[in-house]
Amino acid sequence: MSLALATLIYEWRRYLAAIIALACAGLLVLALIGLFAGIVKGATATIERSRADIMILAPKSESLVNSSNGLPVRIKPLIYLNPDVVEVGTLEGRGAQWVNTPGPGQKQVTTFVGINVVDTRPGAVTLPTDYPESIRLALTEPGAVVVDRTALPRLGVKVGDKASLNGHTVYLRGVLTGYPNINNVDVVMSRDTLRRLGMADSGPRSGPLMVRIKDPARAEIVRDQLNAASGKAYRAWTRDELAKANEATIMKEQIIGILLGFCVFLGGAIGILITSMTLRGAILASIKEFASLRALGVSMGSLRMIVVEMSLWVGVAGVAMTAVLTTLIAMLAAAAGLPMVFRPSPVISVTVMLMVVAALSGLISLGILKKSQPADLLR
Repeated sequence: MSLALATLIYEWRRYLAAIIALACAGLLVLALIGLFAGIVKGATATIERSRADIMILAPKSESLVNSSNGLPVRIKPLIYLNPDVVEVGTLEGRGAQWVNTPGPGQKQVTTFVGINVVDTRPGAVTLPTDYPESIRLALTEPGAVVVDRTALPRLGVKVGDKASLNGHTVYLRGVLTGYPNINNVDVVMSRDTLRRLGMADSGPRSGPLMVRIKDPARAEIVRDQLNAASGKAYRAWTRDELAKANEATIMKEQIIGILLGFCVFLGGAIGILITSMTLRGAILASIKEFASLRALGVSMGSLRMIVVEMSLWVGVAGVAMTAVLTTLIAMLAAAAGLPMVFRPSPVISVTVMLMVVAALSGLISLGILKKSQPADLLR
């Protein structure tokens, strides 16, 4: 065990504040990124958790977010020409005015909601894989709708309540988990209910297409085949490819980019300030020990290396504490219905950031070693 690590373990109380500062800086950045990624994943969960292997969008679409993804209805039968295609479903989306039916002492809620449509046939391509059988059966009832549990307070309803969509009566028959919304609440209903409410579109265009193929392992090959045969009338995406594009599009929104950038700057600044001050204080408290090392012939360069190594070990401890705190926060968020997603790229970036902050803090603290004069031991 090196002298730096042994000193850090023995004097851990002196360095705890620096470790906590690094952990809080890392938690600030990771939690925010994870929350945004989790909300994006929840908003597109209907697609990501569907049985579709390939999505068909408009030719110039770069994602499902902020894009016009309508397709001519003639495209759907063309997809079946590929021998690998098993099923093609239409991703329908609408908007409507929601009005709850308040009970005694309750407030009436009037808001705009989005409508997501699923087919309730067992194993349908548009039916998410994590929908329990109870939800599927509930949606087969005419006029039945379901929402994510985080949307209940915003809509002013509970399971069994009656409400209206554009003046048509609907009934909340179930609650989903893991489908939070960014802005407007999404209400899920069956395609049959959509038609009964008079909201089905029978025009010449439809929504994006969800395609299931015989062998999901051939998704990229079939995607390329469909794109080659498209005549630039549509663009095929694999489900994972589209999910990443959706997340990247939302993360590029100006306000989100500014917020994430500010948090990274704030986390780094706080980490460097507190960590460097803590390290300086800890080194100053141990100045006689450093003076003793100099009296024994240890060079100033070696002492500097000891301080830098100690700062790096503080960084390692800070990263470990960040992992623990982030896991706890993610569990609390999941319990509240807000999933957090941590991709390898941001996790690695934050780890590197914390190690750099720790190293810079160590370098800033080197000046205090000038006070480690052997003559001071005689005082």
